[in-house]
Amino acid sequence: MASLKALRQRIRSVNNTRQITKAMKMVAAAKLRRSQERAMATRPYSQQMGRMVQSIASRVSKDSAPPLLAGRPEPVKKVELVVFTADRGLCGSFNSSVIRAVRGKIAELQANGFEVSITCVGRKGNDVLKRTFGHLIHRVHTAVNRGLTFEKTEQEIAQPLLHDYETERFDSCFIVYNAFISAMTQELTWRQIIPVPEAAKETENDAVAAPPCYEPDEEEILADLLPRNITVQIYQALVESDASENGARMTAMDNAVRNAGGMLRRLRTTYNRSRQAAITTELMEIISGSESLKG
Repeated sequence: MASLKALRQRIRSVNNTRQITKAMKMVAAAKLRRSQERAMATRPYSQQMGRMVQSIASRVSKDSAPPLLAGRPEPVKKVELVVFTADRGLCGSFNSSVIRAVRGKIAELQANGFEVSITCVGRKGNDVLKRTFGHLIHRVHTAVNRGLTFEKTEQEIAQPLLHDYETERFDSCFIVYNAFISAMTQELTWRQIIPVPEAAKETENDAVAAPPCYEPDEEEILADLLPRNITVQIYQALVESDASENGARMTAMDNAVRNAGGMLRRLRTTYNRSRQAAITTELMEIISGSESLKG
């Protein structure tokens, strides 16, 4: 059995850890509210932008379509993966779920003869993936969520990505991130952003409606709209990932607070029993010594 001093030190250590995790839970909860509101506000704009691009793209012939829509004329051989993780840990399985999925995707692509390159958005993804796939990582973005704006996303992530596509560094690009569902639930999401996926087939109601007329023509509109749509999709992934990170961290810290509370109760029970046993032993020794003197 541990000594009383060791138990007191252990109780003090667990209590300090509980206070830290409780403070981190409160900070994450405050950040979650703001990031959740931002994710919810951005989601309709992102969805409508994607639908509008696909609607216009469906009326453009493949020969006259911009490269971001038509893709490469030759078979796709180079694939870019943009991986969204957090800069910090202590958020449960938030980072590990993305990294595990990326490892599986890389193995699948390489087995099929594709060349893979990686852009890491978030320090944790880079720290883990570089151990095995360091030669595939060519760009890392950290602290993106600090002062996150659409303009910052466009300058730091979208424009370098578009430049890489123009210089034929890759033929196709996928993003992977955790979409926010609730504080306890995040959904791993894969999305192709370059080239823009083909639109779904029109329904009967869509076919009856008269096709809209565009001014200027569809090709000119798409040339300006496609890069902006890619920035919007990346920004949406960022705000979704940020909200998911805060939700996962709040949940993880709540579990840590509960576990620390349970451990404290067990340690205090053990400490009280040990202290009572020590007091009883001392009393028995005193009584035995007193009786020996009387005898």
